[in-house]
Amino acid sequence: MKDKNQKLGHPGNGIGVGVALGAVLFVLTNEPVWIALGVAIGAAFDWSKKS
Repeated sequence: MKDKNQKLGHPGNGIGVGVALGAVLFVLTNEPVWIALGVAIGAAFDWSKKS
């Protein structure tokens, strides 16, 4: 039986959020490194939630 307080989500949601934030920062600063940084932060967030 699953814990009722545990939130269920689709894998990769953190990466999508990171890409969205990186894209916003890219538009504001015109620096493409923000997109990669957003992906990395989103992946780390997804990975840490699973542990």
